[in-house]
Amino acid sequence: MVITSKNEPKAIRFRSTQIQYAIAYVLTTFVVLLTLNIYSSNASQKLFYNSKETAMVEKCQLAASAIADLDVINPTTVKDAVSGIGTLRANRILVTDRFGMAIYDTAGNNMDTGNYVLFPEIIQALHSNDVFSWRYEDGIMQSKAAVPIFSYGTLVGVVYIMEYDIQQGALMQSLQSTTLTITIILEIIVILLSLTFSQVFTRRLRRIMESMRIIRDGDYTHKVQMGGRDELTVLGDEFNDLVERLRISEEKRNHFVSDASHELKTPLASIKLLSDSIMQNDMDVETIREFVSDIGDEADRLNRMSQKLLSLSKTESHQENDFEITYIAPTVQRVLRMVAVLAENQQITIKTDLQDDCPILILEDDLYQILFNLIENGIKYNTCGGSLSISVHRDEDNAVVKITDSGVGIPETALEHIFERFYRVDKARSRKSGGTGLGLSIVRSMVERNGGTITVTSTLGVGSTFTLTIPVFDMEESE
Repeated sequence: MVITSKNEPKAIRFRSTQIQYAIAYVLTTFVVLLTLNIYSSNASQKLFYNSKETAMVEKCQLAASAIADLDVINPTTVKDAVSGIGTLRANRILVTDRFGMAIYDTAGNNMDTGNYVLFPEIIQALHSNDVFSWRYEDGIMQSKAAVPIFSYGTLVGVVYIMEYDIQQGALMQSLQSTTLTITIILEIIVILLSLTFSQVFTRRLRRIMESMRIIRDGDYTHKVQMGGRDELTVLGDEFNDLVERLRISEEKRNHFVSDASHELKTPLASIKLLSDSIMQNDMDVETIREFVSDIGDEADRLNRMSQKLLSLSKTESHQENDFEITYIAPTVQRVLRMVAVLAENQQITIKTDLQDDCPILILEDDLYQILFNLIENGIKYNTCGGSLSISVHRDEDNAVVKITDSGVGIPETALEHIFERFYRVDKARSRKSGGTGLGLSIVRSMVERNGGTITVTSTLGVGSTFTLTIPVFDMEESE
C-alpha cells in the first residue's frame, strides 16, 4: 500500500504533463489552421470582388458610351440604346440625368422614372467617379456599379447597374464551406496524431521511469530498450551506461566491504583468541607478556589497515586537487632517510640516479606517500642482501621514476591484479611483513588523480620494476 501511494502521484503528474503538451500542440495547430481558413476565405472573396468589379464597371462604361452618342437623351432613346447592347444583362439598369433624376429604369416598369434617385453610388458617380460596391450575404452576391456619362466632355448623366448573382454566391459559399470542412478534418487528424505521438513519446519515457524504479530497487543488471534514433534513444543509451557504472561500482563496493570485513576480522579474531587464552589459563609473567605483545602486534596491524582504508577512501572521494610545484629528488631522499633502518636490517643496497630531476605539479605529501609505498615494498619483498635502484629522468613532457628491486619477482598471472585492493601475491609473506594489500591500490589512485600512470614489469627470480610517469611542469612555458 505504501508503494502504491508513492507511485500514484507520480503517475498523475506524468499524465498531466502529457495532456498539457497535447493541448498546447492542438491549440497551436488550431490557431494556425483557423488563420489559414480566414486567410483563404478573405482571399477568395477578394478574388470574386476584383472579378465582379471589372465586369460590372465594363458593363456600365459600355452603356455610358452608347448613351453618350445619342443626340437626344430621353427615356425612349435611352431604352433603345441600352436594348441594343446584346451583352448587357443585369437585374436592374438605371440611367439618370446630371441632376440625379431617373430617365430610364428597368425595375418595376420604370418605377423611379421622373424621380430623383440618390443612391450612394449615383451620388459618387455624379462627381465624375467610377463606383463599385459589393456585398455577400447568405449565399447571395449583390453587386452595384455606377459610372458618369460624358458627352463632348460634359457630364450629362449616370449609368447605374445592380446584379444579384446567386450562382457565384453559391460557389463562394461552397468554397468557404469546403475550406471549413477541410480545416475541421485536419484539426481532427492533428488531434489524433498529437494524442498518438504523445502516447508513443510518453510510453518511451515511461520505460525509463520504470527502469529507474527497478534500478532503485537494486537490480543493476536491468537495461532499458528504447529503439529509434532520436534524443530519447541517446538518453536510453546514457541511462544504460550509467546503470552499468553503478553495477560495477556496486560490485566493487560489495567486494571491498567483503574483503575489508575479512581482513579486519582476522586481527580481531587473533586478539579475541589471545585475550581469552590469558583469561582462561594460568600463565607465568613471561607467557602473559608474550601474549600481550602479540595482542599489541595485531592491534598495530589493525590500526595500519584502518589507516590505509581511510587513506584509500579519501583518495578516491577527492574531487578537486590542490597542486604545488614539487621536485622528485628531495622527496626520494626524504623517503630513503625514513626507510634506512628497514633497508639496513634487510641488508639492502640502495642505488640512486637523481641527476635528471624535474618539477611536477603535485602535493609533496601525495608524492611522498606514493614513493614511500613503492620503496618500502621494494625493501620488504626483496631478498636478504639484495639491491634496490631508484632513478629519475625526463622523457619529453613526462617525468619518469623507476624503482627496481632484486626480489623473487611477481608471477605473470598476478601482474594484472597487483594494483587491486587486498590482493597479495604471497599472503603468508605479506602477513608476516605486515602487508594489507592496500598500498599499491592507494598508489595507483593517487597517481591517476594527479594525471600520471604507473606500470610494473617483473621476472621471476630476477626482480620487479615499477615505473611512475607524471607530466612535467615547465616553469618557463608557464611564464
